[in-house]
Amino acid sequence: MQYKLIPALLLMFVSLFQGCATISPRGTGDLGVVIERAAGSLQVVETTGRTRLGQIDGLGDLSHASVNYSRDERYAYVFGRDGGLTKIDLLEMRIVKRVMQSGNSIGGAISQDGKLVAVANYTPGGVKVFDAATLELVADIPALDDNGKPSKVIGLVDAPGNRFVFSLFEAGEIWLADLRVPAKPALTKFKNVGKEPYDAMITADGRNYLAGLFGEDGLALLDLWDLKAGVTRVLNGYGKGEQKLPVYKMPHLEGWAATGTELLVPAVGRHEVLVVDQNGWKEVGRIAVHGQPVFVVARPDNRQVWVNFAFPNNDTVQVIDVPSRTVVKTLKPGKAVLHMEFTPRGEQVWVSVRDEDRVDIYDSETFMKVGELAADKPSGIFFTPRAHRIGL
Repeated sequence: MQYKLIPALLLMFVSLFQGCATISPRGTGDLGVVIERAAGSLQVVETTGRTRLGQIDGLGDLSHASVNYSRDERYAYVFGRDGGLTKIDLLEMRIVKRVMQSGNSIGGAISQDGKLVAVANYTPGGVKVFDAATLELVADIPALDDNGKPSKVIGLVDAPGNRFVFSLFEAGEIWLADLRVPAKPALTKFKNVGKEPYDAMITADGRNYLAGLFGEDGLALLDLWDLKAGVTRVLNGYGKGEQKLPVYKMPHLEGWAATGTELLVPAVGRHEVLVVDQNGWKEVGRIAVHGQPVFVVARPDNRQVWVNFAFPNNDTVQVIDVPSRTVVKTLKPGKAVLHMEFTPRGEQVWVSVRDEDRVDIYDSETFMKVGELAADKPSGIFFTPRAHRIGL
């Protein structure tokens, strides 16, 4: 009986080996996702061939969704507006796990070592931190001021040393959370930083955290190398004494363009991009543009900056040449351009055109359209190399 089993077992192992040999392995460095906001789904795409690989449904409210990646670029963490945190396997194109961690969330970040995922919440406020492998809750940080009043959390970013930095909208505070002991977050709180911080970003070196202030002019700056200096005000007074335009959409600070020693920053409520010297944090120039800028995104070589705009000028993208600080190209992709993402080395840029149900792909040197993908009300586009950049 035992001898009769041997040929059958050999046949089974041969079949398994042959089956494995037919599977084509692939890397993840050219993968990404396109958010389909209305359908609650995302497309998995690859940039080399400019193709769609598959679609994943059941992700909830993606009206303000953002995405981070694991350090091996295999897993995407999707932060939904409904408070859902979803872990996606890009290679198997499936949901690994989904947790409803709040009533309303506004994005998240991954720790420097890749082991923690933090989520910023509007309702009930605060930050929740999860194990990146299991999505088990590790820490819960309520955002309460000295009187116990809750605040919406915005501008959550990762910082070196397994730390997270975020702002409290109502309280007007910036908090630094040290998660080197994940179950016991150590909090450093900076108070009276300004009225209603609405979004924030961290510079690519992980040193400077800047929060925009909705209720007043200027930006709040925290130097993470010199915490004793506290929060200082930069670009104070921008726009004062001038006629202000209605603000149709607040710009996203994480889309600020760092080009060497300068930042190109969307001017709130104005048809301008500001040029800021990072050495002294002073305004050194303004560039007139087509409308109120939302995203100001630098090509990886920093030679160009691409800008999209708020309604009613959201059918347009403009390209700024950084050395000359001039607009060198105006494109009209279609209604509701919501996001732009460069391929890893910047030879192409992908543009989501929500109301046209399409993603357009442009050559960043010639400005020629080189491809397009159909998508259901696309918004955010996120490529996997983000896994290796601070603040994204």
